[in-house]
Amino acid sequence: MSSYNAPLADMWFVLRELVGIEELSRLPGFDNASIDTIESVLNEAAKFSAEVLAPLNSTGDRQGASWENGVVRMPEGFRAAYQTFTANGWGSLGCEPEFGGMSVPRVSTAAVREMLNAANMAFGLCPVLTGGAVEALSLSASEEIKRRFLPPMVTGEWTGTMNLTEPQAGSDVGALRTRAIAQPDGTYRITGQKIFITWGEHPLTENIVHLVLARTPDAPAGTKGISCFIVPKFLVNDDGSLGERNDVRVVSVEH
Repeated sequence: MSSYNAPLADMWFVLRELVGIEELSRLPGFDNASIDTIESVLNEAAKFSAEVLAPLNSTGDRQGASWENGVVRMPEGFRAAYQTFTANGWGSLGCEPEFGGMSVPRVSTAAVREMLNAANMAFGLCPVLTGGAVEALSLSASEEIKRRFLPPMVTGEWTGTMNLTEPQAGSDVGALRTRAIAQPDGTYRITGQKIFITWGEHPLTENIVHLVLARTPDAPAGTKGISCFIVPKFLVNDDGSLGERNDVRVVSVEH
């Protein structure tokens, strides 16, 4: 069984002596992020990483993720671990309070993610990808999209992904072929194939929000012509409830 003990003393040295966490925690917007609160968060994250995630590391290596008829199954224990993760509110760290987040300095969020990934990277990549999708929507999405998608993503009820790489393009994102065709109702029909989509399919949440890079027909070549589209596993109604299954499918898992 894998073991992990978070280097809390080293982390606190960095936070206090190099980063200046006391000063950061007194900045506007961090009214509820006292040093005592941050210390409690890091201590509990260390405990969760050591007691829950680290023991699953070897389980994930032995069992892996399996794919059959479009369904991806996770190793034993991952569902329970994720339920504990969301119940403890880890996914909400550093997110906007307006959407259910806990506003703390970003460096403390980084410390928590360091623990998750050090204890079990296979698990830790899920909240990392979701956090990236949340940040992208927070920075660039319309208010309507934020209200519809961010609350369940912040709480961890839904997870998020990033769909960038394509088989023929590799790291040359500007060479993507995925197309986005505008529809009369204001949505877009997306066609294409992506690869290396971390946590692109799983049974741990009721919905998965994919952020997909694609190009409209009149877009210029190269990276300047790329747009980002929201492609949820299940379509989301105006009231936030889930609608019909979207036509996005996983056709394999990496070996």
